[in-house]
Amino acid sequence: MAHCIVPAAEEILDKEYAVLDHGFVRLVDYLGSDERIVQSARVSYGSGTKTYRQDKGLISYLLRNDHTSPFEQVNFTFHVKMPIFVARQWIRHRTGRVNEISGRYSVMTDQCYLPDREHINFQSEDNKQGRAEGAVDAQLADQVLFLLSEDQKRSYETYQKLLDLGIARELARVDLPLSMYTEWYWQMDLHNLFHFLQLRLDAHAQYEIRVYAQTILDMVRLVCPMATKAFEEHKLGSKTFSSSELDALKKVLKGEDNPLTGRSLELFEQKLS
Repeated sequence: MAHCIVPAAEEILDKEYAVLDHGFVRLVDYLGSDERIVQSARVSYGSGTKTYRQDKGLISYLLRNDHTSPFEQVNFTFHVKMPIFVARQWIRHRTGRVNEISGRYSVMTDQCYLPDREHINFQSEDNKQGRAEGAVDAQLADQVLFLLSEDQKRSYETYQKLLDLGIARELARVDLPLSMYTEWYWQMDLHNLFHFLQLRLDAHAQYEIRVYAQTILDMVRLVCPMATKAFEEHKLGSKTFSSSELDALKKVLKGEDNPLTGRSLELFEQKLS
């Protein structure tokens, strides 16, 4: 089949979509669409061999049953600007292909991330890696922002002084903060991109990476609306039950007592809430 052209995707190519205070996501290029997925699955030629309803049903079937290879036929390239601490979480998704700005070759800018007051929280008491619900009071939020801002300025001033002294860029950069913005080109196929989105759109993911994931999801929806709808139905909005949880669910539906207790019961009820 010929190269897939999606008019809605063409309209957003090279447009920057703002994320956080200084970041953005830009769709650089895409290869394939919903049409490529169904044609790949059928290993057929040409277009229009099936109806829209049949294509939608096939894509839903493939995603629901984890037939993933047709989704690997679709690829996206994004230009992303994000804080370094977000990038370090992002890079854990090792199936992506990345080319990042280099502090050895380039002088880094002084743009650093400062959170909105509503996203400054205490440490969660029951989640070792997350925030507690509810923002801190205004006075404490101002103090946090002042401390972060002053330290960012001090760190960048030291960086500039080292550069002025002729110190190598690769060494001068070592004291720069994780809040500093970096940029990269990031390419990933749709199957692995959906996996990235499923993890990074989860409520337990850090807010700062969730907003990037949401922006990317909105872009992907324009390129592959049927696949995205199936992803939201069967993956993003779904829950996985263990064998004991499934047994408990069957008993509850029959009107019997739930055999789960303690933490197991708590986790089970969270999935149903």
